[in-house]
Amino acid sequence: MSEEVFVRHCAPTLAGIKTANLFSCPFADEKRMKESVRRLNRILVKKGIRVLPLRYRDGRALIYAYRPSRLMQDLQQSGACRLLKERGYTFGAPERCIVQLVQRLADDGEFPHEIGLFLGYPPEDVCGFIENRAEGYKCVGEWKVYGDADRARETFAKYRKCTEAYCAQFAQEKSIERLAAAV
Repeated sequence: MSEEVFVRHCAPTLAGIKTANLFSCPFADEKRMKESVRRLNRILVKKGIRVLPLRYRDGRALIYAYRPSRLMQDLQQSGACRLLKERGYTFGAPERCIVQLVQRLADDGEFPHEIGLFLGYPPEDVCGFIENRAEGYKCVGEWKVYGDADRARETFAKYRKCTEAYCAQFAQEKSIERLAAAV
């Protein structure tokens, strides 16, 4: 996985304005992909960011970049706690919930739509998506919005602007270490 791909998909998390990003990327060699993830973690852990491969399947890796401190706050919201409990998660540390999410991703059953909580999406929107089977949303951007559409549009614009700025800075050879904000 190239650093350019990582920056393009994870700029808001690198900037510290989003809890996490998730993206799929191709790989030819699982060992090399794991080495790439380890290299990113050596750079980013000191900035408060972790990178995990959540799943390897059909030549693609599902990569999760997150800020543990923000994830803890997000998962402690009452709506998030309720939904995770309903879905069978045992809450303790966020890492425990991530392990359970990885197990759900490994199953061939229904995709775990609660994954939105792990990405910093508002609990009301994650619940709305699940309850409405992805229908009847108010607007769509990074996620489908069932709650405050105006606030979501502002957030989407902020993420787009951040991604454009980070990609431009990376193209001008600013390192990923310098792009990552210590939050």
